[in-house]
Amino acid sequence: MLGLVRDQTIARLFGAGSETDAFLIAWTVPEFASTLLVEDAMALILVPAFSLALSRRAAAADRTAGQKDEQDPVRDLLAATLPRLAAVLAAVAVLALVSAPLLVRMLAPGLQDPELAVQCTRLTALSLFTFGITGYFSAALRAHRRFAPPAAVYTAYNVGIIGTVLALHPVLGVRAAAAGVAVGSLLMVLVQLPSFLSVLPPRLAALGRRGPATGRPRPARRNRRPAVRTAGLVGLGLLAPVVLFALSRQSQVLVERFLGSTLPAGAISHLNYAQKVAQMPMVLSLMVCTVTFPVVARAMADGRREDARRRVEGDLALAAAIVLLGTAHVIALAPQLIEILFQRGAFTPADTEATASVMRVYALGLLGHTLVGALARPFFSAARPTWFPAAAMALGLLVTVVAGTLAAPHWGIHGIAAANALGITGCAWLLLRGLSTRVVPVDVAAAVGGLTRLVLAAVAATAAGAATAALLPSPWPAAAGGALAVTVTFAGAALLLRAPEVPRLLTTAGGAVTSTTRRAVKRALERKVRHVR
Repeated sequence: MLGLVRDQTIARLFGAGSETDAFLIAWTVPEFASTLLVEDAMALILVPAFSLALSRRAAAADRTAGQKDEQDPVRDLLAATLPRLAAVLAAVAVLALVSAPLLVRMLAPGLQDPELAVQCTRLTALSLFTFGITGYFSAALRAHRRFAPPAAVYTAYNVGIIGTVLALHPVLGVRAAAAGVAVGSLLMVLVQLPSFLSVLPPRLAALGRRGPATGRPRPARRNRRPAVRTAGLVGLGLLAPVVLFALSRQSQVLVERFLGSTLPAGAISHLNYAQKVAQMPMVLSLMVCTVTFPVVARAMADGRREDARRRVEGDLALAAAIVLLGTAHVIALAPQLIEILFQRGAFTPADTEATASVMRVYALGLLGHTLVGALARPFFSAARPTWFPAAAMALGLLVTVVAGTLAAPHWGIHGIAAANALGITGCAWLLLRGLSTRVVPVDVAAAVGGLTRLVLAAVAATAAGAATAALLPSPWPAAAGGALAVTVTFAGAALLLRAPEVPRLLTTAGGAVTSTTRRAVKRALERKVRHVR
């Protein structure tokens, strides 16, 4: 929600023109790095590595119960990876600052104001370092089943951007948004730092000390081989396929902005605003997989493949139901949503029309984006090299590049959005087929059948929402009435088509409410007992 407020603030102050195009080109690098370092590559590498280290720590504790054991796989993983990562990230940030003119020419050769984009790029260069540290902290905390601090990072990020823009835009113009990216990325690190320090093994938490807290020498290297092998999980053999997958996935944004720079001013901005709103259902659906990824990784580390299979199938069904319900809302109510969210200040009705129309096209690929995010995690949960996701994503990117290059001259931003949807959907199909034969034996036929029923329900819900919105005169009533029609129709059609995912979703929501109520009652009773005592 704060991301929407951030985009509303930028749209109100700067509209959708050459200035915002220049900022968005500069923002491409930190946006790319954010998903790569905070979520995709860093999480896919480090969550399984930390999960395996925690599993080995637990196994060692069982074997040496009652004995003093100086060996800690978690501690050795941290010591082997964090200092090196920080050094590499610092070098990359400096390189981005120095090479900003080259980056802008590569990303947007047809940009009208490249100098402004260069200045903004230099302001955002710091975020390459802070995003990497944020991603490392997030992966470590998620593996320890601590989700609140990683969930707060984007709140801190957007608060930093919004506050900096409001404070400095009279002086810096759109450069204030670039400065806000740097400030927000620093807040992402600070919001996780206390929790990260609290989960450090004692020897690392005691900053400035060497060796064990007892003062005894370190154990011999030959006794630490399991921990060294754990740290080696983040070596080149595992790093390369994960990074290639994440780079290919994020390169779709680079393709969009490269092709959009050859179109009239404002094209990149319209694509950006449409993408940010349309991706909200995908973000909500992937929250499920973000939380359960450490569960799958730990099950794979412990050898419980059947548990991992059930968890993956449940995640796919739940994520698909959520994203398709959201997709129906986005397509049916696109003009009303964009008018309510952005049409004020420098953002004109023409901008609303262009953004809403391209958002409907972009939304056609939301299911594919969600499935790629959900299916990639099990591939990397076993903490061993696998090149299949990278190859599938590279093929999907190739489809996007070829289709976008052919479509952009004829259909403009709509052709670019359609190419994105086509490429990511093809990649999702390849990952679904490959998952069943390479990682966990999911039932592909059952999964496709369930997805088909959900898609039909989403089509019916989209038609009902659009028809309802057309009957109402102003955007707020139209959006509210259309949203109600979409939700009711989707649930009814899914139940009529016997899609098992929707009852499961309702059961999950009801179970969460019941569980929350039960915990609240339990806490109240405990407080009463303490008061009586």
